[in-house]
Amino acid sequence: MMDKEELIITYGTAVAKMTQQVLENADLASMIPKDAKIGIKPNLVVAKPHETGATTSPVMVAALIEYLQQHGHKNIVIFEGSWIGDDTKRAFHICGYEAISRQYDVPLIDMKDDIYEKVQAGPIEMEIGKTALNMDFFISMPVLKGHCQTMVTGALKNMKGCLSDREKRHFHLLGLHKPIAYVNTILHPDFILVDGLCGDLDFEEGGNPVPMNRIFCGLDPVLVDSYIASTMGYAPEEIGYIKLAAQLGVGTSDLGAAKVTVLGNDHSLVQNLRSRKVKKLALCVQEKEACSACYANLIQALARLDDQNRLSYFKKHPICIGQGFKGKEGSMGSGSCTSGFDHHVPGCPPRTSDILNILTEELRQHNR
Repeated sequence: MMDKEELIITYGTAVAKMTQQVLENADLASMIPKDAKIGIKPNLVVAKPHETGATTSPVMVAALIEYLQQHGHKNIVIFEGSWIGDDTKRAFHICGYEAISRQYDVPLIDMKDDIYEKVQAGPIEMEIGKTALNMDFFISMPVLKGHCQTMVTGALKNMKGCLSDREKRHFHLLGLHKPIAYVNTILHPDFILVDGLCGDLDFEEGGNPVPMNRIFCGLDPVLVDSYIASTMGYAPEEIGYIKLAAQLGVGTSDLGAAKVTVLGNDHSLVQNLRSRKVKKLALCVQEKEACSACYANLIQALARLDDQNRLSYFKKHPICIGQGFKGKEGSMGSGSCTSGFDHHVPGCPPRTSDILNILTEELRQHNR
């Protein structure tokens, strides 16, 4: 059984197989009491397909249900409440969850129709759906993606779908960070399985997906979100609700002390950059046979520099990446394949934070 300080990660494109691999290595089945009522909470904030970078992959959800049923767990439900401006039932249909419900005989619960209980979460009284409060075993399935107000969204913010629409409005009035941290003192997912396949760069409703080809799991929502933040080029303490949740004792944001287990690397090549923003960032990259996971981390780092209007230098001096640069020489590269370059970021794939640090230092040296 995995530790609370552990993250298990795998990279690739075989989504169902990857999901099963992560679950087996975490030994999820051993964590769940016999005859427990199991609730699966995806992120279906809007009625948009997974490929847009907004919602949880139905293939992952189906693979999770198959794993649970194979281990004798039959009392399973899927519950979610889309954001105020969208319809959860429409999201269930468009995102492929109605088909999952029929195939595996798993009910879909629209949290907008739920009975709400007023719960005191620290200084804030909240309306939380009884379905979420009454699960014996709670599995959260957030998407690794950006957010227009909080910069990132993940496990901690995924709990917002358990609230009434009135409470969601209240959260926005309170500025999101404080109530997100406090709701997690009440709602405690027992297992977190993260869809990091193609999350959006900076918007929770999708539109700028980056193929990242990764799935990972953990038990601590603060640690999970700290990893999500770092993958997107942020320090965990930069994200208000992560910092506050750690202070409230929900979990730890100390990635340095975490045990990170990588089950498999991804060597599928970059394909089909669909979004306009990703194509803009790609102008700073010279790519030859780059792997998707490696490329995604570079794009995330470039997105942070773009936030600071600091891309112009790299448009003139692109960063090299990919297997086509093995054994070659050059100025700036990202990933182990560019180890022969004057400056390169080590790793396969290199971490977004490391890429960002080295690119920032390159800019500093250039501007001296």
